[in-house]
Amino acid sequence: MRWLLACLALLAALTGAPAVAQDYPARPNGPVYDGANVISPGEEQLLNQRLSDYTRTTGRAVIVATVPSLDGLEIEQYAQGLAEKWDIGGKDESGNVAHGDVCMVDTRNALVIAQSRLVACVGLEDVVVVETPDAVMVARKDCAQQVKEVVARLRQDGRKECLNHRKVYRPWGSYDGIDCGPRFQVKRITVKPGAALSLQMHHHRAEHWIVVKGTAEVTRGQEVFLLSENQSTYIPIGEVHRLHNPGKMELEMIEVQSGAYLGEDDIVRLEDVYGREPKPQ
Repeated sequence: MRWLLACLALLAALTGAPAVAQDYPARPNGPVYDGANVISPGEEQLLNQRLSDYTRTTGRAVIVATVPSLDGLEIEQYAQGLAEKWDIGGKDESGNVAHGDVCMVDTRNALVIAQSRLVACVGLEDVVVVETPDAVMVARKDCAQQVKEVVARLRQDGRKECLNHRKVYRPWGSYDGIDCGPRFQVKRITVKPGAALSLQMHHHRAEHWIVVKGTAEVTRGQEVFLLSENQSTYIPIGEVHRLHNPGKMELEMIEVQSGAYLGEDDIVRLEDVYGREPKPQ
């Protein structure tokens, strides 16, 4: 949801008013331009990684931009002009802009972004639809900026979507929570070449690991062994373990967790190559 809020101001305006003659900054090499210096280095790195992943997966580019001033223009006018200068978007004959797997019938002047699944629109006009793995937002274009009020309401209600994305990045790679239920959850784990997770154990959950791409070096208790594609192993509750990618390509693995408590705070970190503080037992 935070990513949705960050990019919406620019994207929603791609179907806005005609651009006004203006001096705009040059398009950055990456997907993030922080001209107003309001994005922290860590957040900018996260955005760059997420948006680059999206572009690599879909073949479509999404840009996040902040500027110190709109120079007297409405945000829709400024964003439209910036989008034209940076060659972002492009309307069809009905005034629609679509990114991702989108099907539109009898729809006009709409911006529709589909990041993880098919989005179909029928009989809509002047709307913004943004679909991500975390949430789906539908709004009239003239109300799109009220997404901030939606985020505030979700925070007030204690919704986890305001705190955590489904895909979470770590120094060693990322994990994507693809399914969960009572006493289980399933994650897709990606480990960068040469990277390793911390040496750790869990008090309340066991884990099943299945390698789907690459090679994994597994530490389980006193054992150290390799797993190749289509091979698996089991980590019992309380067993000290570590996952390491010894190869030159990304390691992709499916992890099935089971147990009475599956929270991320059930990690006793014993050693960590990234300098993160060990958690007490």
